[in-house]
Amino acid sequence: MKNAILLLFTFSIYSTTWSQVNKKTEIDTKVSELLSKMTLEEKVGQMTQITVTIFEDPKKPGYFDSSKLIQGIQNYHIGSILNVPNPGAPTLQRWQETLTAITNEANKTRLKIPVLYGIDAIHGASYTAGATLFPQQIGLAATFNTDLVKHGAQISAYETRASSIPWVFSPDLDFPRNPAWSRIWESFGEDAYLSSKMAVALVDGFEGNNVGSKYSVASCMKHYIGYGSTTTGKDRTPSIIPERILRQYDLTIYEAAIKAGAKSVMVSSGEINGTPVHASKHLITDILKTELGFTGVVVTDWKDIIYLNTRHKVAETKRDAVRIAVMAGIDMSMVPEEFSFYTDLVDLVQKGEVPMSRIDDAVTRILRMKFELNLFQNSVADLKDYPKFGSAEHIQEAYKTAAESITLLKNNNAVLPLGKNEKILVTGATANSMKYLNGGWSYTWQGENSDAYASDKLTILEAFQNKIGKENVFYTKGADLENEDDAEIQKAVDLAKNASKIILCLGEKNYTETPGDISNLYMSNSQVKLALALAKLNKPIILVLNEGRPRLISDFEDKMNAVIQCYLPGNEGARALVDIIYGEVNPSGRLPYNYPKYPNSLEKYNRKYTESISEGEQNDDAKYEKSYLPQFEFGTGLSYTTFKYSNLKIDKTEINNTDEINVSVDVTNSGKRTGKESVLLYLSDNFATITPEFKALKRFEKINLEPNETQTVKFILNQKDLQFVNDDLKWISEKGTFTIQISDLKKDFSLQ
Repeated sequence: MKNAILLLFTFSIYSTTWSQVNKKTEIDTKVSELLSKMTLEEKVGQMTQITVTIFEDPKKPGYFDSSKLIQGIQNYHIGSILNVPNPGAPTLQRWQETLTAITNEANKTRLKIPVLYGIDAIHGASYTAGATLFPQQIGLAATFNTDLVKHGAQISAYETRASSIPWVFSPDLDFPRNPAWSRIWESFGEDAYLSSKMAVALVDGFEGNNVGSKYSVASCMKHYIGYGSTTTGKDRTPSIIPERILRQYDLTIYEAAIKAGAKSVMVSSGEINGTPVHASKHLITDILKTELGFTGVVVTDWKDIIYLNTRHKVAETKRDAVRIAVMAGIDMSMVPEEFSFYTDLVDLVQKGEVPMSRIDDAVTRILRMKFELNLFQNSVADLKDYPKFGSAEHIQEAYKTAAESITLLKNNNAVLPLGKNEKILVTGATANSMKYLNGGWSYTWQGENSDAYASDKLTILEAFQNKIGKENVFYTKGADLENEDDAEIQKAVDLAKNASKIILCLGEKNYTETPGDISNLYMSNSQVKLALALAKLNKPIILVLNEGRPRLISDFEDKMNAVIQCYLPGNEGARALVDIIYGEVNPSGRLPYNYPKYPNSLEKYNRKYTESISEGEQNDDAKYEKSYLPQFEFGTGLSYTTFKYSNLKIDKTEINNTDEINVSVDVTNSGKRTGKESVLLYLSDNFATITPEFKALKRFEKINLEPNETQTVKFILNQKDLQFVNDDLKWISEKGTFTIQISDLKKDFSLQ
């Protein structure tokens, strides 16, 4: 019987693989045939991406001027459109009408090649009214639950396809090195392994087993590469990254997503070591396309070929910028507000400055993705196929994800959970707006209209009122995000005198990209002043943070009884937060980055040993400030129950360079509540020719345990886990001792 089952399973895998190979061959044949029929102008048009608003009637925002649409599709043969019609977040019906108009026009062209529509749907179908909005990516990372993240991506794909859009500019695989960077919340945080696992979960969720399904979308990895590592911490400013570092960390995240099948990649707007990434043949063609074998579409970010001329100053003209970028390996230009890319590239090919082979490679990739997405058969959604759009089932998944992302960082004297019979003060700049729960890329670019689009959702204040009744919740804003208001602070202090607990909601404005640049990482003065004024009352304060990056709170954190990091939890975030505060949900999120204490102490958890000098290394004739002292370390996350780790085992203490290591540990819920625990395995290479990290995350698994329940968690480490990139840019491991750490337990083994 076992043999029969095994045979059936093997046959199933073989059949699936054969079907996939057959389908790929069929698509390649169709692409080749279509390419052979295309003129130069039609090919270059496919490489041109234009923003949808260019085609709108100025007298009727959100609706097309038919002559402009004809010009774009018939005259310039454009292959792709992106972005959102005015004024933002259309309904499903309006999206259907919009894509129908585009499709109808494309069907009038000589070859009837469909237009590929792309959208920044980064935490749900976030540009469609009524869609289910999940936590932003940094919150997904905090769940340490790849199954949950994958399921959320499947829902996001379903609702994006319901909007007739087949291509999402997600996941964000940036590897931020400066916590001031304005897009850190779009990333998975500071750890490359965690980012890689989450990247695969999103790609798998978006694309499924068949990206051409009416319930799947093509993913787009962004922003290749080094974008999150600016030396200034400001958006789109230069990075200095040795290639060894780029390969050991950043590149591994993209490699994982490529192996998962990601169909496209968006290039970084930045520059590395003086070379804009859009101009780097080494990064785009040599490494991405050749070394990693990426066969998908490489698209620019907004206007970035033009910026080679106007910002980076590596091209003397816009025409020269087009030549440089296309020869570097760009397949599609997000131009996006004019047709200069098209006219310049046609001219460059006609004059022999760009070979037709480079054009054919780019267009082959674009056409292949269009065939894979099944756009030649179906590019507009039949709304009857999407009954679950914005449904209670989908909303419940967003709630569950928010609940597992929210991270309890401090809970002195078990002040949480609260009892429902006490009166509370809810105050703070982020307490009563959906903007601060969703952040940017929500309905509009900067997310400024979330209160209107999500008016049926609960703010933090409303969630508290809904939970314990308005009569038990005092509220005043207390502080503006920026402007100091002593009268408001005094009002909060006066109201707090009648409350037994204070819920202090602080954070930062909604933002993304350059509008989110800051020069001061500290929480704003107006909010710090409110926190310090309330602290003088000696009443328990629960600090609730709604922020895209870790704004420094060391001026007042010691006066807070509890600290909860919400990140940007989405439309269901307030409900999840309040359920955690009242103990109906046991918190299980963990920090996906080090939360720094001071602006000149921004070390990562996997720091080098010289970043955390020990007491014994310090001279006796001087006083030293502790060199490694984050406010909260990567992986921090408290629960209302307790977990005991024991019986850490490894199956070998000595290995050769082909062996795997089996690791197991027992985890017991030693408290009185059911709880979820993320089991994190760290590895330290104790001595190496390239200075080793203090520790590095290599495995994790999230488990659920009842009180007194014990579960044995098992991991397998392989040779790649022991390796690092040396000065010759090769992955190597070296003989010596390694230490495995899970919780406070450690085991050593040696590589012979």
